[in-house]
Amino acid sequence: MEKRKIKNKIWFIVIGSFLFLIGFSLISYDYLSNKNFENIEDNALNDFYQNETIVNDEEFTEDTQEKEEVQEQVKIEYIAVLKIPKINLERGLVNPNSYLNNVNYNVEIVKGSSMPDQENGNVILAGHSGSARISYFRNLDKLTLDDLVYINYNNKVYSYKVTDIYDIDKTGKAEIIRDKNKSTLTLITCRHNTKKQIIIICELEP
Repeated sequence: MEKRKIKNKIWFIVIGSFLFLIGFSLISYDYLSNKNFENIEDNALNDFYQNETIVNDEEFTEDTQEKEEVQEQVKIEYIAVLKIPKINLERGLVNPNSYLNNVNYNVEIVKGSSMPDQENGNVILAGHSGSARISYFRNLDKLTLDDLVYINYNNKVYSYKVTDIYDIDKTGKAEIIRDKNKSTLTLITCRHNTKKQIIIICELEP
């Protein structure tokens, strides 16, 4: 009986250790994968700003060999950058036709959206809220009227001011109420722990 107890205890320790190692490995892999993707995103953001200032510089080369190797694995090219100082957000935006233009990867340029240089157009951006790494709009609910939002696009910074904030039911469609005689920016995300979505309307400053 005593030997059986000892044997069962040993098996319990072995199985417990094995499960711990599996769990630790999965957590470590997820952490390292996220860090690697964050590095790629940071490099892409740096490239966006560098290419704005030296777009005609044929002598331009990448800073390090390591950076080139990372970019060979996953290539991200931003066409614009969204900045919201109040919530410390700075995110690159990819081409609307890219597979990365999806809320599961990035802040998404919604289908049918205008670009910032279109007169009286509406730039529509959507992002996840929550606690995941891709929840780039997690703090969007902290914005209030008159807060500033910027989009850097085609070597020009477009400055927008928040003019309206309202909630809608989460149905898969968003009713956007805006002044169609003005150039606007619309930000969309889910409100935490509800079946509502937040719609934030921003108007381009003159």
